[in-house]
Amino acid sequence: GEIDGQLLRLPGVAGAAAAVRRTASGNQLLVGYLAVDATYDADTALTLLRERMPAALVPRLAVVEDLPTRTSGKIDRDALPWPLPSTRTAAPSGLTPLQSWVGDIWHDVLGADVTSPKDDFFDLGGGSLTAAQTVGRLRERFPEVAVGDLYANPRVGALAVVLEELGGGPARLDRTVAPIRPRTQVGQVLALLPLRTLAAGRWVAWLLLASALLHGRPGFGWAVDVPWSVALLTAVLFLVPPVRMGLAALLVRIVLRGVGPGTYPRGGRVHLRLWLASRIQDELAAVSTAGAPWLQRYARSLGADIAPGADLHALPPVTGLLTLGPRSAVEPEVDLGGFWIDGDRLHVGRVRVGEQARVGARSMLGPGADVAPGAEVAPGSLVLGRVPPGEYWSGSPAERSSDGARSAWTEEEPPPGRLWWLGYAVSALLVAALPVLAVLAGGALVLRLGWYWLPLAALGGYAVLAALVLVLVRVCSLWVTPGHHPTRSARGLAVWTTVRVLDEARTWLFPLYSAALTPVWLRLLGARVGRGVEASTVLLIPRLAHVNDHAFLADDTLIGCYELSRGWMRVERVKVGKRAFVGNSGMVSAGRKVPKESLVAVLSAAPRRKKIRAGTSWLGSPPTRLRRAASTVDPGRTYDPPTRLKVYRGLLETGRLVPLLLTVLLHLGVAAALLALLRVHVLVGLALGGVVLILAGVVAALLTWAAKWALVGRHTSGDHPLWSGFVWRNELADTFTEVLGAPWFASVTQGTVVLNVWLRMLGAKIGRGVWCDSYWLPETDLVELRDGSTVNHGCVVQTHLFHDRVLSMDTVTLQLGATLGPNSVILPAATIGRHATVGPVSLVMRGESVPSQTRWLGNPIGPWDDDPTTTKERR
Repeated sequence: GEIDGQLLRLPGVAGAAAAVRRTASGNQLLVGYLAVDATYDADTALTLLRERMPAALVPRLAVVEDLPTRTSGKIDRDALPWPLPSTRTAAPSGLTPLQSWVGDIWHDVLGADVTSPKDDFFDLGGGSLTAAQTVGRLRERFPEVAVGDLYANPRVGALAVVLEELGGGPARLDRTVAPIRPRTQVGQVLALLPLRTLAAGRWVAWLLLASALLHGRPGFGWAVDVPWSVALLTAVLFLVPPVRMGLAALLVRIVLRGVGPGTYPRGGRVHLRLWLASRIQDELAAVSTAGAPWLQRYARSLGADIAPGADLHALPPVTGLLTLGPRSAVEPEVDLGGFWIDGDRLHVGRVRVGEQARVGARSMLGPGADVAPGAEVAPGSLVLGRVPPGEYWSGSPAERSSDGARSAWTEEEPPPGRLWWLGYAVSALLVAALPVLAVLAGGALVLRLGWYWLPLAALGGYAVLAALVLVLVRVCSLWVTPGHHPTRSARGLAVWTTVRVLDEARTWLFPLYSAALTPVWLRLLGARVGRGVEASTVLLIPRLAHVNDHAFLADDTLIGCYELSRGWMRVERVKVGKRAFVGNSGMVSAGRKVPKESLVAVLSAAPRRKKIRAGTSWLGSPPTRLRRAASTVDPGRTYDPPTRLKVYRGLLETGRLVPLLLTVLLHLGVAAALLALLRVHVLVGLALGGVVLILAGVVAALLTWAAKWALVGRHTSGDHPLWSGFVWRNELADTFTEVLGAPWFASVTQGTVVLNVWLRMLGAKIGRGVWCDSYWLPETDLVELRDGSTVNHGCVVQTHLFHDRVLSMDTVTLQLGATLGPNSVILPAATIGRHATVGPVSLVMRGESVPSQTRWLGNPIGPWDDDPTTTKERR
């Protein structure tokens, strides 16, 4: 209706109708059929449509002699011609042989005839998916061509010039990546028991403390008779954050002794030691929220050089190869690890951030990265080399955006605020204590009502936890105001506490996210959230966030994170407009907005306010303009569902209580088993606690496996509107994964053959010797990781997209020896060829194909000239 109306408004148009058509490649295309008179001008019509309509709704225009009608008088859209009458000849005049070859590809993908060098890919109906498919075909002759080349040169003549400049492409890498050795895999499996034993220490400490307090009291016959000295000693060792962090640092330093910068074999001794050190840190919870105020001291104990006045709000590398200069700033979720797996090699290097330099949220500083004094790295960037002093770099890979870094928000010196460290320590312990208080509340209900009421008590405990999070965020919001504030101040502490507790809440209260209740939850927290909003695991500062009607916030979106600079913290209001979309891992920085009907794609950042306009779409880092196809799905299944579908969704989402209750039962089972061992002897409980946790992990993995097959069955490629039973059943199965499978099993076994076996049970095709350091494979049946392939830490093998409120699923394949770099995302229908590498913080577009034995990097990816075979390997 709306599109037909806009077509009829065009000068010289007597009749019009829009219809969806499918090309020979299977792509959907929106075509506007026009009956015109002599005054019609195609260029003018296209210009007017672009001014009046969102880019995604502008159809490809086709002039026809008449519009067929039904007996009712309405236009018969099924009778409109398709394919369109061809104007092609064997060799279109005015086209070179190369242009004709490109035109043939466009014809297959778009169903369009290319007759002139000025023909525009997007004017002919191209979008992001068809662009990736077209580039995949072009790479058969020109391996170095990137999707960005097509966006920058959409006319066939200009694109042909770029292809000629590229030539036949680079020589293929002479590299064959072998599978991980069985000896390495066996070593990892054997290490799981002592690692889980370290984690069991915290369980034992809590049980001994509870027993010391409650032994001999009526109704607490389960309590173990244990001396207070033993209970306190165990609690100090495993529960007091500085002590626990010191123990972790000691073990990590022992494991990594002698490991320095260099390149090592994947699956070799150094790689295994690095994996083990990372697991020790996780199992001892050395970098938990409770220990956040001691993070700099922990980094120094690992060997890092942290200067006074530095703000470190991200995890330090276990290698200790980190240098932070005075008054430097590292924002949340920055990857400072300094290592990654590249095919059959492991790269390890030092990371340096100079005096008064700053690194934006969700960036990655790779091995050898050096951010010089006074320089700035924008959020979501990748640095693999040196950023010169005082310059501003952004993007993946990072490039110079301006000669001067952005000036500080004020020239004033922040107050010393030394006593505010104590405030951060108290706040961190308070946040960490919230689940403990919820457990006590649930336990009190059990004591009062009896064990038969355990399910009600469990729900009561979760309700108390949600209420505590809500109260803490609301109290903090009293001090949260837009602007810049000293990091060590009441306002800075309030912002930090809000972000920390809501980050934890995404795990503690996962069933409240990606659900119909999520907008309600966000409103209760203080955010302005409109009608019909869909939100997943979004992280925001509620006091400053405005999400308008029918907006969509996908998984792990970061909306308005705080910024740091020279002892100051800045927060600003953020707005997401009506029907706007922010994709998975998308970011909207402080003070920015996403206008109505706009889109920020997967792993992408919203542009500055002056650059972004309503109805536009943006991709990558730095963000570039994106064209996307229009949605043709029934609004009753996307934006305006009937009541029966709302009721159906509510009933299915009530099923999220099941994994919550199973988690409670699993906790009680572990506690009961450990208490039985502690009755024998405390040392027996400590020694065999790892066995108990491993068995609990197996139970959680099997429950998740059973839920997946019972609720969803086998995933297949296809589209499903948001308001459909399949989507909600799929989300319910994912709740089992996030609540049971991930914390108890998958996060513990990442990078091991044990995780590979479980993923195979869930339907994924996992070959021999695969290194998979991520469990984020949403629709496992659609994933194929062939022999020797690598999925680095922080990666998402994204087998679905949710644009325009339609779940679109397709396969993802990593062929023999292929590598997906850390913190990267590969989208549906994409393939990484044999022994090819996609580097860190990269985005492989939907439908894209990476040629075998080549190297790619970027968001979106482009050719990477770096040659790993020239790097000398250490043993």
